[in-house]
Amino acid sequence: MRPPPLPSLPLLPFLLLLALLPSPPAVVAASGPTSWEALRAATGRRAASPVTQEGAAAGVLRRLLPSHALSFRFQIDPKGGVCGESSCFKISNVDGLGKDGAEILIQGTTAVELASGLHWYLKYWCGVHISWDKTGGAQLASVPTPGSLPRVKGAGVKIERPVPWNYYQNVVTSSYSFVWWDWRRWEKEIDWMALQGINLPLAFTGQEAIWQKVFKSFNVTDRDLDDFFGGPAFLAWARMGNLHAWGGPLSQNWFDQQLALQKKILSRMIELGMVPVLPSFSGNVPVVFKKLFPSATITRLGEWNTVDGDPRWCCTYILDPSDALFIDVGQAFIKQQMKEYGDITSIYNCDTFNENTPLTNEPAYISSLGSAIYEAMSRGNKDAVWLMQGWLFYSDAAFWKEPQMKALLHSVPIGKMIVLDLFADVKPIWKMSSQFYGVPYIWCMLHNFGGNIEMYGILDSISSGPIDARTSYNSTMVGVGMCMEGIEQNPVVYELMSEMAFRSQKVKVEDWLKTYSYRRYGQSNVEIQKAWAILYHTIYNCTDGIADHNRDYIVEFPDMSPSSFNSQFSKRRSISLARKHPRLFLSEVSASLPQPHLWYSTKEAVKALDLFISAGNDLSKSLTFRYDLVDQTRQSLSKLANKIYLDALNSYQNKDLSDLNFHTKKFLELIVDIDTLLASDDNFLLGPWLESAKSLATTEDERTQYEWNARTQVSMWYDDTKTEQSKLHDYANKFWSGLLKSYYLPRASKYFTRLSRSLQEKRSFQLEEWRRDWISYSNEWQSGKELYPVKATGDALSISRSLFAKYFG
Repeated sequence: MRPPPLPSLPLLPFLLLLALLPSPPAVVAASGPTSWEALRAATGRRAASPVTQEGAAAGVLRRLLPSHALSFRFQIDPKGGVCGESSCFKISNVDGLGKDGAEILIQGTTAVELASGLHWYLKYWCGVHISWDKTGGAQLASVPTPGSLPRVKGAGVKIERPVPWNYYQNVVTSSYSFVWWDWRRWEKEIDWMALQGINLPLAFTGQEAIWQKVFKSFNVTDRDLDDFFGGPAFLAWARMGNLHAWGGPLSQNWFDQQLALQKKILSRMIELGMVPVLPSFSGNVPVVFKKLFPSATITRLGEWNTVDGDPRWCCTYILDPSDALFIDVGQAFIKQQMKEYGDITSIYNCDTFNENTPLTNEPAYISSLGSAIYEAMSRGNKDAVWLMQGWLFYSDAAFWKEPQMKALLHSVPIGKMIVLDLFADVKPIWKMSSQFYGVPYIWCMLHNFGGNIEMYGILDSISSGPIDARTSYNSTMVGVGMCMEGIEQNPVVYELMSEMAFRSQKVKVEDWLKTYSYRRYGQSNVEIQKAWAILYHTIYNCTDGIADHNRDYIVEFPDMSPSSFNSQFSKRRSISLARKHPRLFLSEVSASLPQPHLWYSTKEAVKALDLFISAGNDLSKSLTFRYDLVDQTRQSLSKLANKIYLDALNSYQNKDLSDLNFHTKKFLELIVDIDTLLASDDNFLLGPWLESAKSLATTEDERTQYEWNARTQVSMWYDDTKTEQSKLHDYANKFWSGLLKSYYLPRASKYFTRLSRSLQEKRSFQLEEWRRDWISYSNEWQSGKELYPVKATGDALSISRSLFAKYFG
């Protein structure tokens, strides 16, 4: 049942839970290096007026909770007022009842702080939960009616940011999650960002239109650019110089459409007081540059994950930062952005060295490259600050030792570079680099790879990592950030991480989860609280240090001959699947087998699922509950499928055809059952991804191209041959209804059919024949045009109960 609209009774258990959570004490924002203050001043000069920002915050409220549009009053705090020199928001009562109906006054440094204050009040006084629509959306039913909002004690509550910046996005999020968005979807995302306190977002949309104009000024033709830009779903990697032309070319409609969209995005970000991070020149140039500028130092990179180095999209060209032409192009790009957007920011992203190792590890050479990159920015914008992903210090640690790191980090004035400690939730670089040798950095959570759907997280690391970093000796931390490759999954992880932008003390996660579950579902439920306690100690307690990428066998099928496993099965420690009692869990297997990441007890996770199902009678009408129920059921079934897959291979090794056929049937049956489960929730469907791609097209050719891009990214991803799958196949795998039945099921079926046939015919498994058959099917599917549902069918709770009884009962 839904909670009643009035707050008096249902809010009592929430307020009791809230008492367990101390409010973050007010603290002075971390100052960082002296030069950092100059950066803050420079960004402040570009801020929208107080009236504009107050109106922008009111717009967020109006779109979120139109019934209460007059219940809140927003006020930008003048410098030295409520917040002093720090960034903060203050929540207090409007004396009596405002003439305009206002009950609560929210003051703050910027419109982002105002929106954050609104969110904080709705969460901790009204029991509200706000997440992405695709993870269940907002639970707003617990908000009291206008005129009845809970009062704030005393003179009010002031919350100060312990660090000034809250960063958002990864350079590939633009392709894995945002690629097909229109303004309506972007508006919702920017509102979500403001409510979460994000004030430093990456803003990469539409940059190809800027590059088109810049490169044309260097005499590059449209035809040359057709071979340079990737297709819409692969632009992130074309921008980084990993590939070219794959999925392209881009139409003029795409350039114009995306540039217009970017202008709307930036306008709204500025109105809200955000500081957008714009792209800059990393050295990636069209091949024609070698002909146009024969004396320039241009290097052809090696292949990046291609099957056979196909020159049609392999091996891009990089203009050396030490070349004078680099500065000319970089300056032109910054100035063209300023011409299109105005002087709206001073922070620019550049990742020249990400997976592009310098020619030599000589520190002087590395320093000269860094200096040139910064000079190109600063000539375009005298206030420029270089924001750089610190992923290279982890992914290429063998190269980036202390001398090389110092050379790069100190190649620009301290305070003119910000480093994203991109993977700090698992592999923090700040600890082993003496706080990036004095350079300001942002503690980031990476969390998600490829936009996979997988329940995963490290809540303890999120709740303590930023605090440990900020309070450590000689800390240069100036912000927190979320750098996931794909969004719209694991809402609990992103809610806690967002709160860390305003928390100066470590969070007691178990207590926090009690309030979280109340807010997420709109009512207190003992079984749900017990379930979340289990999830906290299992799924959301990954401490093995392994980067989580979903490799469940259903969605990332091993491209290997079963004979490759011969030497490994003797090392397995597992129990075969009993035909009459299939209640089994994935056991530990030899680490040398290609296997999915498993860091928790699946038995315990199934107990949590059982508790969720039991709570369904009370919560079944909640969209947030339904999403979590489907996700948990999917997670448990996919782990069981991993066990069954290994048992099938074990049967093959033992030449037991009957057992192989039994396990094959169970594996294929699980794929169908999971697809049926996912079909019961709008948020686990393939159809919306494909339809959103096609909706941006203006011609039939574009429609065909965009759908191919959308299908290819979530399947083969990159190039293949007739007998070799892409090296990135399934990297962006998704547990989506439609994708399971039409793509993963035929692949597994073809494989197991050939396994069975090889036993029947007493001959070795014909790996190449299977690959040829499977890749041919995949290529056909990528080019297909069949339609998939965009609306859910079936009752999620009934299906989950049925599948639980079938597989775990």
